[in-house]
Amino acid sequence: MSFWPKREPLQLICHVPVYITPLLGIIGLIFAGLILRNIVSRDGGEGKVAEIAEKIHKGAMVFMRREFQLISYFAIAIGAALFFFQDPDFGKQQSLAFFLGCIASSVAGFIGMYTATKANVRTALAAKNKGAAEALAVAFFGGSVMGLTVASMGLLGLGGLFAYFQSDSAHLAEILEGFAMGASLVALFYRVGGGIFTKAADVGADLVGKVEAGIPEDDPRNPGVIADNVGDNVGDVAGMGSDIFESYCGAQIATIAIGASLGARLAEGGSEVATAMVNKLGAAQDPSILLQLPLILTSVGLLCSILGILLVRTLSDKDPANALRFGTIGSAILFIIASFIVSSTLGLSPNIAFAVLSGAVGGIIIGLVTEHYTGGAPVREIARQGDTGVATLMISGLAVGLKSVVIPMLTIAATIYISYEFAGLYGVGLAAVGMLGTVGITMAIDAYGPVADNAGGIAEMAKMGPETRKITDGLDAVGNTTAAIGKGFAIGAAGLAALALITAFIQKTEISLDLANPDDLRIFFVGLMIGGAIPFLNGAITMNAVGEAAFDMIEEIRRQFREIPGILEGTAEPETDRCIDIATAAATRKMIGPAILAVGTPLVVGFGFEWIGAEGTQSGAKALAGTLCGALLGCVLLALMMSNAGGAWDNAKKYVEEGNHGGKGSETHSASVVGDTVGDPLKDTSGPSMNILINVMAIVSLVIAGLL
Repeated sequence: MSFWPKREPLQLICHVPVYITPLLGIIGLIFAGLILRNIVSRDGGEGKVAEIAEKIHKGAMVFMRREFQLISYFAIAIGAALFFFQDPDFGKQQSLAFFLGCIASSVAGFIGMYTATKANVRTALAAKNKGAAEALAVAFFGGSVMGLTVASMGLLGLGGLFAYFQSDSAHLAEILEGFAMGASLVALFYRVGGGIFTKAADVGADLVGKVEAGIPEDDPRNPGVIADNVGDNVGDVAGMGSDIFESYCGAQIATIAIGASLGARLAEGGSEVATAMVNKLGAAQDPSILLQLPLILTSVGLLCSILGILLVRTLSDKDPANALRFGTIGSAILFIIASFIVSSTLGLSPNIAFAVLSGAVGGIIIGLVTEHYTGGAPVREIARQGDTGVATLMISGLAVGLKSVVIPMLTIAATIYISYEFAGLYGVGLAAVGMLGTVGITMAIDAYGPVADNAGGIAEMAKMGPETRKITDGLDAVGNTTAAIGKGFAIGAAGLAALALITAFIQKTEISLDLANPDDLRIFFVGLMIGGAIPFLNGAITMNAVGEAAFDMIEEIRRQFREIPGILEGTAEPETDRCIDIATAAATRKMIGPAILAVGTPLVVGFGFEWIGAEGTQSGAKALAGTLCGALLGCVLLALMMSNAGGAWDNAKKYVEEGNHGGKGSETHSASVVGDTVGDPLKDTSGPSMNILINVMAIVSLVIAGLL
């Protein structure tokens, strides 16, 4: 007798051919390939410019290779565990899907990284030779390759697995969960490892170069500058891409899992609750459509993203900020309209589209609120507080970070409430899909930021002149805003995707929490406290990792300034490769702790409480549910606070550097540099790591749910 309950298969009689989704994924990749070809065909420069660009490219590739090696060890161990210890009915297939998820996420990160390191120099040259409009076009198209690749690899991977394993509909959701777990593992290493790399390099280069040596930012005499430029790519392109990719896949898979749970209950005889929900969704004639629907919606979302990208290109000769904003909002509006058309065409209830609408609107609100707190009046107030010293500037920044949490959290709460009202737990998953449906352009606009930032660095190091630097600085300023919006969006999307995964976990385990029962109350709240503590421990680990890596970087830069004759005079070349090696080694070494914490916590809590609890009480599942709820709340709150405070400090420094409050060299500027230095690991390492942490914990919990 098998330990795992058998389910009757739900026949898949979908209205839309299953091959459409992977086909659109291929089309998206072709479109991304054409854009990449266009970028690479442009002038890549020669002499000093080409040399600098090649150093950045090679440094980024070194990081990717070392991270991939480390990922491989973890992937083999986890894949083997799934193969040998998971339910034999689907363990082998789930293991295969896991490896495919690892590969898909890695490929997306690699392509995005490759493109960004080719687009940066071409953006700088376009700014010098053709002006701001053309520079914007190159930078944005560089980012759009990442965006389209993320969306397309998700559709190709999930759609391909769905099409291949659709005959095994009883275990289709479990198989796809393996893909999400693979994507989450890669995201963990690229996002957190990339964050450690970039902030170690950034902090080291700024403190020694700008503060101690008194040389400008991106000065080629600084040995840490190239590593800093490499870090922009590994953290904000490959890292952000993998972060969004795993939320994108997780949201779809969670929705599929919830749909599968509804189908299983119907197949078992049909509960009144399941029947009522299927009727509410308008899927009574064909409940199997609920499994494919998330893939259909994201397929349409890819097309909307492509249209948004073309819109940005059309408007690129006007105001850059407005062009990017119109492209993003335009894509979202198109996607919302398309969701109503899809639900109507498939004969489903409009409740489906309203649930999607709630997620899409929620994502826009979170992005706009983030833009306000990291680029509006709060930033100017932080800069003003710097007039009285670093202490008041730090206090003001912390206050902004704390305040910035409120509206996004209320927005997420409203999204959950509204989406559930329209479509139940399935609607919560649809809301996450709605928030991530146009990920192609969302990711494109976010990846645009580091490309523009790198272009400014290359322009400075290659001495392209003040006019070129003025254009790249303008693009970078817009990029700072888009990056901040992207981080806010990523946090909201990750939180909603994780909630959908947690919901799927609770449904899969079929736990019944009776909070009036003292035993249930005790177990759940113990789990809640454990989960609430985990984000703080993760934050401490990642912050310490940046601090220790930055210490090594600072010592190395000081050594070179001290021991290499003529380096500050510009007559000797700095040893930039040494700084890249230090940051890469630190990122690789310091990643092990966060990885073990994210993967190990669900295993320890779930199996630990199952072992010590009474038989038949589901103690492990109940404790793990509490842990996931506590971790979700802690992760979202900390991520928003850290990211927004860090972004506000960063932009306050840039506001001062524009000539306000005394400009560069003033006491206010010195205070703002300290704020930016403290904020950097918050917004680029510890804050983003929370997204990955909760999603990894949620997907690992969902995968082991059948064993609890």
